[in-house]
Amino acid sequence: MRSVTKRFGGVLALSDVSFDVPEGQVLGVIGPNGAGKTTLLNCISGVNRLDGGEVHFAGQRISGRRPYEVARLGIGRTFQIVKPFASMTVRENAAVGAVFGSAQARMATAAAFRYADEVLDLVGLAPKRSLPVGSLTVPDRKRLEVARALCTKPRLLLLDEVMSGLNAVEVDEALEMVRRVHSSGVTIMLIEHVMRVIVGVCAQAVVLHLGRVLVAGQPAEVLRDRRVVEAYLGERYASRHAVGGSG
Repeated sequence: MRSVTKRFGGVLALSDVSFDVPEGQVLGVIGPNGAGKTTLLNCISGVNRLDGGEVHFAGQRISGRRPYEVARLGIGRTFQIVKPFASMTVRENAAVGAVFGSAQARMATAAAFRYADEVLDLVGLAPKRSLPVGSLTVPDRKRLEVARALCTKPRLLLLDEVMSGLNAVEVDEALEMVRRVHSSGVTIMLIEHVMRVIVGVCAQAVVLHLGRVLVAGQPAEVLRDRRVVEAYLGERYASRHAVGGSG
């Protein structure tokens, strides 16, 4: 991302945002509500058009392309507000990604269902694959959102707060899921408010504040930065984790 800028009327949601997502790594994006995190994912995936700057992926410019074009290049994503196909089963929802996803993932129906079964097992939804999505809890719907994105066989996976709404045990399970996905060769960029996720799985972290990059670097260093404490984490976090005055 180079100087990515996005406005909504008179509101500057992103301003001159520049950083790289190294291939093969997990990068975390954190920051307070309203910092521009989801807008950034929308700009990468083609949901929002940029007002300035450029996004490049795998050696080509993708800013300005439509969402389905970006997906076919190998970028999968989840959404913070999940919207599964209500008339379908869990398995059918996942298979949609394999039928209509990236150029590498597009399969005939029977093959798509077989691949959906593999992915549902990966995310922990295999026992519920035949259920209607209306019977799923919110955490399970988030898992299904990840499964549908994974079924597109992405090279880069964008995860938007997939841990929200999970209890401590479910967060641990989701962390293992992210590690398994990453170990399969997928680069991951995730938005998260659970700091142990950022420390536990990310090689790099970027902090957004008021639409700008506040700090970027290794998670442990970023979370110790006084600017991050003041803008986002708060003094309670700082005292609990003995955050110093770096920055």
